Amino acid sequence: MTSQTFNPGTSSTPAPLDFGITGASSTTGTDAVPNALNSILAAQQAAQDKVNRELFVGNTPPGTSEMLLLQFMNGALRRIGVCSPEDSPIIQCRVNAKFAFVECQSQDVANKVLNLNGIPFLGSNLKVSRPSKYTGPYVSSRSWQDITGQPPVAGISDSSLGTAGSAEEKVNRELFVGNTTPEMTEQMLTDFLGKAMEQVGLTTHPGNPISACRVSGKFAFVELRTKEEAANALNLNNIPYLGAMLRVGRPSKYTGEITPSGNWEDILAKYMSGELKLPAQGGTAAITTPAPIVTPPSPVATSRVVRLKNMLTSDDLASDAEYAEVVEDTRDECGQFGLLKSVAVPRDGPGATMIFLEYASIDDASKAIQGLAGRTFDGRRVEAESFDEDKFANRDF
Repeated sequence: MTSQTFNPGTSSTPAPLDFGITGASSTTGTDAVPNALNSILAAQQAAQDKVNRELFVGNTPPGTSEMLLLQFMNGALRRIGVCSPEDSPIIQCRVNAKFAFVECQSQDVANKVLNLNGIPFLGSNLKVSRPSKYTGPYVSSRSWQDITGQPPVAGISDSSLGTAGSAEEKVNRELFVGNTTPEMTEQMLTDFLGKAMEQVGLTTHPGNPISACRVSGKFAFVELRTKEEAANALNLNNIPYLGAMLRVGRPSKYTGEITPSGNWEDILAKYMSGELKLPAQGGTAAITTPAPIVTPPSPVATSRVVRLKNMLTSDDLASDAEYAEVVEDTRDECGQFGLLKSVAVPRDGPGATMIFLEYASIDDASKAIQGLAGRTFDGRRVEAESFDEDKFANRDF
């Protein structure tokens, strides 16, 4: 057989390439690549179809079995009329330690299963949502409590916000908790801080207002069920727990407005004066939002650099790991006051154990001084003051 080649100098027109998209069944060697391409496209389509039919189920209790969760969720769908009494629209389930993934018969079914968000299951409320790899269109849904006429549940976000809205809304509900100790677990912090808020009327609904907590080294992040309660929780700053004074503030990624707040001492002073009554004493603050507690005026900055004293000891900087943790903790905590350009923590010399913060503006530095001056850290009262910018640039501490 004589091979044919295309000569651009001739007037003949080559036959168009057939990639087999229309289902051509040629088996010649020239169709091997198109057939392979079709197989890849088909596999990609199948994978995307599975993503569209899959849902994430969070907050599953420890020891949850795949069969039990599968049967429970299918039963719930039958109860609200999503399917017939004989149908099981969720066809597969795989369970991890604290979450699971379920696969539905179709994308339409998955859209309907989103309405199980918040459903009670073995003492927990399941969080049903799209997995992170989902890239399809946003579909509005309701929560189980909304469908069944029950009160809202802490930690169950309003799905009507959508993915971007939920992320932005979560930032407004999240707080940074610094100065934690190794023995403080996520559950301990959730119970302690939530109970403290309930006892002094910083909640807007009955029950623990903290829906999630994650601990990392010497700090943690807590998620409140509403942005109003997150603002109220700022008043827990300096609350003593297990020998430490917890620092409560906005995380560095927060870009919203600065919320006026006080410290735990302010809350107790209001209680001692009779201005604030606990629920057990006939107060009703547990279900109403208290007025903001305004922090007394503090000195303002005269430069963009802030120097902090009495926060650290030489032991805190002894190892490289401890030092790195201190710097990271400082960035997270002090970045909430404004754009933090750099952090310096000298390990030796005249400035040893002091912390130097360089902000983008004097206004940001002023906010840092107002927020940090007078705090108690490991039993030591923190001093926050302006520091000469030229000396900082020359590392003359």
